Amino acid sequence: MRIVLITTEAVPFAKTGGLADVCGALPIRLARRGHQCTVFMPAFRQIHSAGLPIQSTDISFAVPIGDHVIGGRLLVSKLPESDVTVYFLDQPQYFNRPALYGDGHGDYRDNCERFAFFCRGALHAIDRLDLQPEIVHCNDWQTGLIPAYVRTGLEHHRWMPQAATVMTIHNLAYQGRFWHWDMLLTGLDWTYFNPAGMEFYGHLNLLKTGIVFADAISTVSPQYAREIQTSEHGCGLEGVLANRHRDLTGIINGVDSSHWNPRTDRLLLANYDQDNWAEGKGVNRRSVRAEFGLPDDPNIPMIGLIGRLAEQKGWDLILAAMHRLLEEQRPLQWVILGTGDSHYQEELQRLADHYPGVLGLRLGFSNELAHRIEAASDIFLMPSRYEPCGLNQLYSLMYGAVPVVHPTGGLFDTVVNATPESIAAGTATGFYLPEYSSAGLIDALWRAALVRWDDWATWQQIVRTGMQQDFSWRRSAQLYEHLYTETIEKKRARVAAPAPRPPRA
Repeated sequence: MRIVLITTEAVPFAKTGGLADVCGALPIRLARRGHQCTVFMPAFRQIHSAGLPIQSTDISFAVPIGDHVIGGRLLVSKLPESDVTVYFLDQPQYFNRPALYGDGHGDYRDNCERFAFFCRGALHAIDRLDLQPEIVHCNDWQTGLIPAYVRTGLEHHRWMPQAATVMTIHNLAYQGRFWHWDMLLTGLDWTYFNPAGMEFYGHLNLLKTGIVFADAISTVSPQYAREIQTSEHGCGLEGVLANRHRDLTGIINGVDSSHWNPRTDRLLLANYDQDNWAEGKGVNRRSVRAEFGLPDDPNIPMIGLIGRLAEQKGWDLILAAMHRLLEEQRPLQWVILGTGDSHYQEELQRLADHYPGVLGLRLGFSNELAHRIEAASDIFLMPSRYEPCGLNQLYSLMYGAVPVVHPTGGLFDTVVNATPESIAAGTATGFYLPEYSSAGLIDALWRAALVRWDDWATWQQIVRTGMQQDFSWRRSAQLYEHLYTETIEKKRARVAAPAPRPPRA
């Protein structure tokens, strides 16, 4: 297949979240399966810090934005250790900024204009490069206009009638909502600005646009695909998604095993696998304890937490539970690495100052320390309020840190709750919160600790079962390949027997 993937993030060029991990790894895996993959990104300032050569091309283009025409050019590089070409749309007025989407004052006010330019520019570049894609894979709201452009035939690029579009939702909470007059920037006819199309309660919604016009929709776990069709998790788009449920698929993100693998991880003090995990984790645990000033007591479980300090990640529950468990002097150790909301940071610092030798805290982010904490922890705590996919629970399973999770989204899909039945069947890999509350968190965490203390054989089985799971990109790429094939077939059938045009007023 000829696949074009359009994104604003891909490691190592630009990253703010899991989108970058997906778009940096999936094209490489698809290329290894024999497909022609090309990636398009904005030429953000950050791409020049990736340590990879970025070259100029002789390709330029001009895009109408409102009543102006904005010029741009293409830069080119490759994803590391691959033949996957990455083209960057260079327009310094839009993309040569300190951050990708906003600054300390909030989102950039011209984000609709910036990404309308990116979407239309990408279509021009595809045409100029004569890529003739069969699949155009769009990611998140910043690319949401592309399915509309392809479906409506804007610009009349000759490749459009045969190209099928896939719209992937990485986090439905971020939708790209703008005032209605920004519709003029898109170049699309006002008749598409209606409740069945691009309009959302009087505003322009770019993610909704992508959902409405794409040939297929995917998101990053099967459970999240179900959840976003409900009022609890649909963020106002549950009806739109429910109407397209036949075209909606959930595919779990993969893990880049060249970076995350306890057998080969160069950031660890000792490597290990499912046969010698206890010894390997013991070496790494002693090192992390020494670094954080924690006593080296093999009977005290270490609880690891890594990531963004935000309400979505359950930090209101975590802090309430920590206060109680620390006050009761329960035999647990905590190691936390993260940054985020200031009130969470301040409260964690107060707890760390009050409970030295029990709570180790690093406010910030360190890739090396993240690997070492996963390798050291007995238990990994991840009680997210919602979690489209999640990666840390996958790292934890691979590294033998038993996840304690709220069963939502990708956490539900990737962690099997330790019940008498799943333990007997040998399928248990972690522990679920029985309810989303601090009491539920304490219950699940204490159940895990009791199994570790009182039933070592069962704990060993849970650890090994988790380490045996396959969350590689090989598996995920096969599922995307199937989705692409199915979507192309549907598009060809529709072209052969034209369906009604997309919704207009």
